[in-house]
Amino acid sequence: MGITLGLIGHGEVGGIFGRGLLGKDGVDAVWAWDLRFADAATGEAARAAAERDGLRVAGSMQELCSHADLLISAVTASSTLAVAEEAARHARAGSRLLDLNSASPGTKQRAAAALEAVGVAYVEAGVMTSVPPYGIRVPMLLGGAHAEALAATLCGWGMDVRAVSDRLGVASAIKMSRSIMIKGLEALVIESYATARRYGVEEHVLPTLRETFPQIDWDRQGAYFFSRVVQHGKRRAEEMREAAQTVREAGFEPLMASAIAAKQDWVATQAREGLFDGIDASSDWQAYADRLIGRR
Repeated sequence: MGITLGLIGHGEVGGIFGRGLLGKDGVDAVWAWDLRFADAATGEAARAAAERDGLRVAGSMQELCSHADLLISAVTASSTLAVAEEAARHARAGSRLLDLNSASPGTKQRAAAALEAVGVAYVEAGVMTSVPPYGIRVPMLLGGAHAEALAATLCGWGMDVRAVSDRLGVASAIKMSRSIMIKGLEALVIESYATARRYGVEEHVLPTLRETFPQIDWDRQGAYFFSRVVQHGKRRAEEMREAAQTVREAGFEPLMASAIAAKQDWVATQAREGLFDGIDASSDWQAYADRLIGRR
């Protein structure tokens, strides 16, 4: 008898995992639940998108949990704990939950406590890079008492996972520490490039970056950073607020992580207001910077 999967969240990441795991040896079915399914405005389209992926659509978290042997939580960082607590009200004892969300070690530990109190095995995951280029083979680190056993199952499905600790919080600490650097680079590039462009000195600034870090294509990397923040800045800001919480949990004031979250959120706000309409991932960084410079 195979495993029935239950996806909590059918956004970009949930959709990738749903499509990628459907039909794997030992996977009998993949169910999905997303709050958008119950929304009067978005429900029909959201459910249809999941069905096109070949997934079975649940009508509620309770229905999803009634079917699932393994739940996979792929929601926004700010929803990590609330989703775990809701799943704990419905999940079957003996089932498992894999938490893909970018949250602090303390948040993951509280999520685990809620689920393990009702007999659900909790495994945290640190997703170590952007999911879309890799699909289900995105590198992931797992943590918790059940990480080793689940890693074996996931590797059998062709995933790139490794258990790093039987202690909850270790995988998330690795992920969050890395995120401060990566999302920080995004924020720094956007602020530096837009400022240089405004003063007309980018042709002087970028060559110095290439001289110092010749392994990086600063023009191409800059365009990629702008496009990713414009597209996913809200989600990145939520992740950085969890990164800031990780810093606090370590006993430090999160001066940098908080500033990165604010910058990501600010760019996301400009995007929601339509500032970057008509610009896509193929555009150069100058196109994004010019919109910021010319905003009213």
